[in-house]
Parts: sequence; C-alpha cells; structure tokens
Amino acid sequence: MSVTVLLADDHQLVRTGFRVILEMEDDITVVGEAPDGGRAVEMALRLRPDVVLMDVEMPGVDGLEATRRISAAGGPSVLILTTFDRDDYLFAALRAGASGFLLKNGTPEALTEAVRVVAAGEALLAPAVTRRVIATFTTPGTTGVRLDQLTPREHEVLVLLAGGATNAEIATTLRLGETTVKTHVSRVLMKIGARDRTQAVVLAYELGVVRPGG
Repeated sequence: MSVTVLLADDHQLVRTGFRVILEMEDDITVVGEAPDGGRAVEMALRLRPDVVLMDVEMPGVDGLEATRRISAAGGPSVLILTTFDRDDYLFAALRAGASGFLLKNGTPEALTEAVRVVAAGEALLAPAVTRRVIATFTTPGTTGVRLDQLTPREHEVLVLLAGGATNAEIATTLRLGETTVKTHVSRVLMKIGARDRTQAVVLAYELGVVRPGG
C-alpha cells in the first residue's frame, strides 16, 4: 500500500525537491503541499495523509504550532524536517507531538526511510540528536505516571521501545508474535499517557526505566 505524504515548507523549490525524491519511490505518494503552518493544519485534517513532512520556520503559523494543532486534533503523524540543528526546536517538536525529527542535510534514502518508519507508527530521531534528547529528558519531575500499572511483560516492552527497537525486533527478542507486540505497545502507551513511541521513549528516560548508556 502507498504511504501518503503532505509537504509543509515555505520554499517551493524545497517542496519540489522533496516531492521528486519521495515520488521516485513506488510506495510513496505526495498528496499535497502547504506553504505555511496554517495551511498545513487545514490540509492535514482534510486530506488525512499518513505523514506530514513539516518544516519549522514558516510565516504565520510555524511548524511547531502546526504540529501542536495537528496532534491535538488527532491528526496524522508529523515528521519534522529542518535545516536548524537547535535543541529548542527539537524538544519543542517532541513536546508538540512530533513522531520524528530529521535534519535536511540527510540523504534521500534517509528521508524516504524516515517517512516509511513514521507512517508505520514508529518513532524516529536523527542519530545526531538522539544523545541530546536522552541527556535533556533524564531529569526528575515526571508526575502522574505509575510504572506499577505495567505488567512485567509491558515493562520489558517499554525497555525495548526506549532502546529504539521496532515491533519486529521486540517480537524476536521476546519470542512473541508481532500482533501480540502491537497489543502490548498500545497498552504501554495508554498506561503511561504517551501519544506515540517518541513520547514513550522520553518518558522511559524521565522515569528511570532506562538510563543513558545503559
């Protein structure tokens, strides 16, 4: 099945470049282009693509606010793609509900793979920023989340999620079927109050379930 993508960037040349890269793949289709965050929100909720590829700095409503609005409305997954390797953008994007964060200096292969990963409900961070995410979010202060709500198996799933494992990898490690793993992941997200896998990873580090380098 084809993965559908909405492009949100205020530079038409950039949008055109992304469209060419993505539509070279047989399983990816670009269904629309938005020149600003306001249009991105409207089109995301109307067209319901699998993934919104979102720039950060745009006129009017920026990409971070657009991501918040799309997330709050239960819209599609958002993959942030920006030129600026800035911590404030990165952390704001995660808090806003983005499912992924990539830098524009990556390869076309990295972009197409990221779109597929996010469309499949996985979380994705550029390797260059992962360590900074872990370091920043390993501070005390998470409240309202009780790990004792998790079963032992769900706790194992959360640890593997925090390590970046896909559903298939979790299934192999725990010797479970992928359908069973998907059920466990859904229950973990619900119990810890995470919107998606990215937020589950953040919470796992905040709660001390896993530690940097551990």
